[in-house]
Amino acid sequence: MPFANLHIVDHPLVSDKLAVLRSRTTPPALFRRLVHELTWLVAIEATRGLPTAPVTVDTGLATFETRALARPPAIVSILRAGLGMAEPLQELIPDAVQGHIGLYRDEATLRPVRYYQNLPDLTGRRVLLVDPMLATAGSSADAADILNEAGVPDADIGLLVLIAAPEGVALLAERHPGVAITAAALDDRLDENGYIVPGLGDAGDRYFGTL
Repeated sequence: MPFANLHIVDHPLVSDKLAVLRSRTTPPALFRRLVHELTWLVAIEATRGLPTAPVTVDTGLATFETRALARPPAIVSILRAGLGMAEPLQELIPDAVQGHIGLYRDEATLRPVRYYQNLPDLTGRRVLLVDPMLATAGSSADAADILNEAGVPDADIGLLVLIAAPEGVALLAERHPGVAITAAALDDRLDENGYIVPGLGDAGDRYFGTL
């Protein structure tokens, strides 16, 4: 199923790490390490369009004309599972600023409920919105609403996820067609409880060991 707003990172290392991440026998410590490594791989693709500016570097042997980030992006994590992707992104882009949006899913309605918001000044910044799972997309779409309210247009928002469901990609495309999604995998469907199939279970519980 093609989606104009979705880019899947098709790479042998991504497939290999996802295979271990999905296994129900993978312990939390290994799960966390794999989330970090997969985030780096997804981030390389998701950040290809970051604006750069010319700089001159003195190597000690010569001066060298190259390019550097014009302005570091902002990393905004959807709590709590998004924290697992924010840390490796910060390692990759040390000068990035961070923000947090707290949302939880009402299990009766499957709709997101806002409970926390702390954003830096996002003026002129590309925003990397992170959450390991794009299931119903309620949380991601609501987070994009919040970023819009903070003055960030859809064109400056990139959503980074590990696993996406077609239903979630479609809903986000409907509500925020300008938001680009970069994912490690697109799975088959959602089940009756709104979980991704085949998926990997609850990413937050597995990451923090709260099963």
